[in-house]
Amino acid sequence: MRREYVHGYDAVEHRRLEDQAGALEEWLHAGIIFPYGSVVLEAGCGIGAQTVPLARNNPGAQIVAVEISQASMAQARQRLAAEKLTNARVEQADVMALPFADESFDHAFVCFLLEHLCQPAAALNEVRRVLKPGGTVTVIEGDHGSALFHPDHAAAHEAIDCQVELQRRAGGDAGIGRRLRPLIEAAGFDNICVTPCPVYVDADSPRLAEGFIRRTFAAMIASIREPAIAADLITPGRFDEGIAALERTAEPGGTFCYTFFKATARKG
Repeated sequence: MRREYVHGYDAVEHRRLEDQAGALEEWLHAGIIFPYGSVVLEAGCGIGAQTVPLARNNPGAQIVAVEISQASMAQARQRLAAEKLTNARVEQADVMALPFADESFDHAFVCFLLEHLCQPAAALNEVRRVLKPGGTVTVIEGDHGSALFHPDHAAAHEAIDCQVELQRRAGGDAGIGRRLRPLIEAAGFDNICVTPCPVYVDADSPRLAEGFIRRTFAAMIASIREPAIAADLITPGRFDEGIAALERTAEPGGTFCYTFFKATARKG
């Protein structure tokens, strides 16, 4: 089953994913260290934005990253080669039907994938199938309902709501972060622990203001401008007003907070 990626696959989106990975690495990858000799599955690696820090932080592990899009897979391979990371490889595969035998992996890593799937629980079941008994899974997802900012602006919320609605129509869920525990539990995992990872930005963190507010979150919402307008979800002027309001939060006097959810669990 192919997932619908509402942001597209162009060079602008590739750059946004790279900026996101760079800005958020200390939040997303903190504590994700696998034992030496581990074989780790990364499900839905996209352009390899998360594969690079995963491989770099775990030089003693072998990372097998899978991606359904050939174009994204090629980008992921290029990124790994550019970083001279030889402990990771990228294969084309559908996360809903992984081409691996039962109990093939020691651990699994799933980041920003489930939100795009019509059947996220089925994907987690498939990940569980290829894990060895006692193997662990780490799942990271965001939740657009957690976006809080100052100055507040109705048009900014309306633009975000367009993203949420388009993703819903494509079969995904932009608020899936709050659902991680029940989803993982339904897939048969135990020892589940879900940790909220809030990213807060104000005048004391100019790097995050640029890397996260402008280049990641506002850029993500801006990427759905044309489909949102075509779907009559918002007028062009109102959408542009919303993006300007989001970018205003990155300026002096502005604040922005967004919560990611990181879950770990074990195959009993």
